[in-house]
Amino acid sequence: MNSKINFIENEIASLRKELNAHSLYKNFEDIEDIKIFMESHVFAVWDFMSLLKALQINLTSVSLPWFPKGNSNLVRFINEITLAEESDLDKDGVVKSHFEMYLDAMKEMGANTNEINCFIDNLKSSSLSVSESLETTKVINAVKDFVNFTFDIISSKQLHKIASAFTFGREDVIPDMFLNIVNKSSSEDKNYDSFIYYLNRHIELDGDEHGPLSLQMVSELCGDNEQKWDEVLEVAKKSLEVRINLWIGIEEEILKGKTEIGLK
Repeated sequence: MNSKINFIENEIASLRKELNAHSLYKNFEDIEDIKIFMESHVFAVWDFMSLLKALQINLTSVSLPWFPKGNSNLVRFINEITLAEESDLDKDGVVKSHFEMYLDAMKEMGANTNEINCFIDNLKSSSLSVSESLETTKVINAVKDFVNFTFDIISSKQLHKIASAFTFGREDVIPDMFLNIVNKSSSEDKNYDSFIYYLNRHIELDGDEHGPLSLQMVSELCGDNEQKWDEVLEVAKKSLEVRINLWIGIEEEILKGKTEIGLK
């Protein structure tokens, strides 16, 4: 592996460890806790697509007239991820994006989708920026910080930075843990099939080739440019820091909910 990649992974190892061992996970005691999580995390599911699209627009050919791009492996990698994320099959065989599947799972579980829907409606129907539209919602500040960071990186139009946020900041850290919790539910009044299917799809699609190809993408975008490598490391660290901050914010909401109903 590229020595620069090794260096970055060593530098962010402590942040990854902090994220993976976060106390948020210990506070998932029932479905209500997962619903609180999803109501904030859905914004991260949504903004991931813009991060991916920024890469697709720049690394594949989406303009006319068409011209081939230099690295077919990276073109295929980005297009494969886009195909799955934007037009996968849900549990009923209906073509939907993973974001739409996530919304379906939220509705099925009784989670509140009003904030994410209003946020997107505002973006569609007004001249509000992403940041301005976030301010019209009641989401926690950690969600706003997370999404604003994503779009700050996209707005930089520097592909190595976007690739860094994509590669090092979007690790699949939650499915197995949530799947265990949902499977333990003994409720007969609600159906969690959509959520379980969504998680299983992400586990299934997280193949061995995606990780190496994303690292290859970073390596090719940086080349021998030391400044770019430094910026990749900076973005990688910040990506994990805002994710940890998001986990802290969500944990506080879960604990507040338990306190309000007298559980703690």
